[in-house]
Order: sequence, then structure tokens, then C-alpha cells
Amino acid sequence: MNYRKTLYQNYSSTQSLRRSTDSDIKSLFNREKTQFEKEILPLLKSIDKSSSIFDMGCGSGSLIKALQENGFNNVLGMDISPEQIEVAKKMDVSNVTLGNAIEYVGDTNSKHDVILGMDIIEHFTKDELVELLINIKNKLNPNGFAVFRTPNLDSFMASIYANGDFTHENYLNASSAQQVCLACGFTEVEIKSSVMSTTNPLKEIIRRYLWFVFKIDYKLRLFASGRSTQNIVLTPNMLIVAKI
Repeated sequence: MNYRKTLYQNYSSTQSLRRSTDSDIKSLFNREKTQFEKEILPLLKSIDKSSSIFDMGCGSGSLIKALQENGFNNVLGMDISPEQIEVAKKMDVSNVTLGNAIEYVGDTNSKHDVILGMDIIEHFTKDELVELLINIKNKLNPNGFAVFRTPNLDSFMASIYANGDFTHENYLNASSAQQVCLACGFTEVEIKSSVMSTTNPLKEIIRRYLWFVFKIDYKLRLFASGRSTQNIVLTPNMLIVAKI
């Protein structure tokens, strides 16, 4: 039996929206949208608002909603989960379609300026990921780029994100992410920390202080092991910006 058939047919209710009510779904959608506004929109500030953007594995469409509300008018999202597409429709997200985004990027008849992949590349085996990255590169227009968010195995809380989903197949850190993207034909690969924050101002102050302390401790441990602390990303997720 192929586990993907079992897990993905109701992925939304068993993972993304587990134990959620309708009000919880809306709250989660808005939290995701706010996170993308902080995390992804700054990476797109240099491109024209009319640029062609494809969000593969778009889920509930929260990133697409963030893009559309910020003036990007040529965005397409695709997801293989009917449940996720249904949530997107409930949240009034336009230009979201049900389909296999992996097959779509393998077809180079149409191309995009930017391809986004949030929390998706960790769902593939190494062989599948290499094929996918090559197809994404070929799907981009000249001077185009891809942005991925994926769990960061160098984080000291890596297992929470990496192993929190049974469908995850591979795990990367900054070094291996650069390695595989360059090997697949991207010419420039930049790894960035993900954005972390809490909505409560007092808790945010405490969180920032604790994060500073934890980073110092982690870097001291790396130093003691003889490993350089340069080019190390420590946030639970990392962002990969791969340019052609």
C-alpha cells in the first residue's frame, strides 16, 4: 500500500486542520497569512506586481491571499488536496485550483517568474526532490527564482518540525539545501532564517531574550566541537531562495 494515498486523501483534516472548528480554521488561515506577510513578501519586494507567480502545494491559499492583498495580480495556486482547496474557497481565495503541482511544473509550456513552495520539498524522497528542483528551474523565466520554506535540521528543536508530519521524507540544513539546489542547476542559492514571533508583546520580549540565550549556547557548543558557526541557520524553519 502506498502511504501517500492514505495520508493525502484527507491530509487537511488529519494534519493541517486537526481538531479545528470553522472559527479555528479562519484563525489559522489568518495566522498563516500574517506569517507569510512577514516572511515571504519581503523576498518579493524587488519584482513587479504583475510578475507571474506560482504557489505549488498552496494548501488553504493563505500565501496567495497575502500576495493578492499586497497588489500581486498574477498569482496561481495549486494543491492536490480537495479539502485544502475547499478551505481556500471558504476563505475567498481566487485563482486556486485542484491539481497535481508536481506534474504542472514538469510541463514547460507555460513559465513563471517566481515559484513558491511552502512546506512542500520535505515531502519527497531524495530522487524525487532532485527531479522536482530541476523541473522547477526549467519552469522559471529568465532571471526567475524559487522560494522554499522547509524544516531546518540544524535547529535545536528540529524534531518538532521535521518529525511532526508522517509524510516528510527528507531533511535539509543550510549546507545541504545549497548543495542540492546548485547541483540541480540554480546559479545562486541564499539561505535565510524564518520569522519567529508571538502576538503578545510581553511574551515576545521574553521569547526574544530566551532565543538570544539559546543561540549563544548553541554556538558555543558548535565552537567546542570545532565547527564554524558561520552560515549556520538555527530557526526551526529555513527559507531557501534559489535563482537561475
